[in-house]
Amino acid sequence: MSQPLPTGGHEHDGSRAGVLPAPRTPSPEAAPGLNWGVIAPGGIAASFADALHTHTRQRVVAVGSRDAQRARAFADRFGISAAYGSYAELLADSRVDIVYVASPHSAHFTHAMQAIEAGRHVLVEKAFTRNAHEAEQLIEAAGKRGVFLMEAMWTRFLPHVDVVRQVLASRLLGEVRVVTADHGQFMVPDATHRLYAPELAGGALLDLGVYPVSFASMVLGPFASMTAVGTKAFTGVDGQASILVTNEAGAHGVLNTTLFARTPTTASVSGTLARLEIEGEFYAPATVRLISREGELLDTFVPERREGGLCYEAAEAARCVAAGRSESDLMPLAETLRIMRSLDEIRRSLDVVFPGE
Repeated sequence: MSQPLPTGGHEHDGSRAGVLPAPRTPSPEAAPGLNWGVIAPGGIAASFADALHTHTRQRVVAVGSRDAQRARAFADRFGISAAYGSYAELLADSRVDIVYVASPHSAHFTHAMQAIEAGRHVLVEKAFTRNAHEAEQLIEAAGKRGVFLMEAMWTRFLPHVDVVRQVLASRLLGEVRVVTADHGQFMVPDATHRLYAPELAGGALLDLGVYPVSFASMVLGPFASMTAVGTKAFTGVDGQASILVTNEAGAHGVLNTTLFARTPTTASVSGTLARLEIEGEFYAPATVRLISREGELLDTFVPERREGGLCYEAAEAARCVAAGRSESDLMPLAETLRIMRSLDEIRRSLDVVFPGE
């Protein structure tokens, strides 16, 4: 049964009692140590390495790139001992326990499969693959090889999202009826940019829209129906999409993504008793507010820190590997596959096909 809501708002960081529960997220610093190899030393790989070295006991011990000089520059920047001019050399390094695949979406399948076949555990940057067929193959291969595999949907592992999970489980909101989430960034039209490049599986959906879709999946569960409309960018990739989903209970998810404008990047979960509002950027460490049905602020959760959020996904991977687990309960492979199927369906609605699919 739903519990009655107290009146009177206050703010807390999860360290003292309040209406909102404290996050159960373990400290990233307490996670077991793992040696990481990084495939494709770009911007997201730099953020990952910095978060890993600053907030965990884990270390990147090797980096691989098709450009040996680029690998060496990345290694020098983060104090990494080995820099390789090929991914095969990185995967042959016996010190590497787990591989972080940070290449463009178009290469996720190839690089993750190479790592799996080399017997390495794998964390694949979101979106997991270009399409569900590729995701199915990776999941099957990891199962046969007996290695850990996870999508690097970093939002799932953040403390404020655990607060959301607990609120949903407690039915503090009553019956959930509406979920909203948006992620739009203004990207200067440039045919050479990866998000405008069809051959790199660019577009708003796989890079930005995956966040609202994944959030709605976490809150609503499997989608019972889906409708999408969109606008293509000048290169033919999806430039903007508005998506309406429902679950079996008839709750709605109203989602949007775009390359054409900077949107609020907020999210909300509204129920029959109350609602949660997550400030922008909802997919990063963010403040969560609990609002009563009458519009009264009841409680606020403020994360202890907002930097280095990628450390939480690395810590979860380390805990799972240490426990001999093949996947994470926080981002299960079956749900990753469901999300990829949803993204496929949305792209079909928008008539977007990547080269080679």
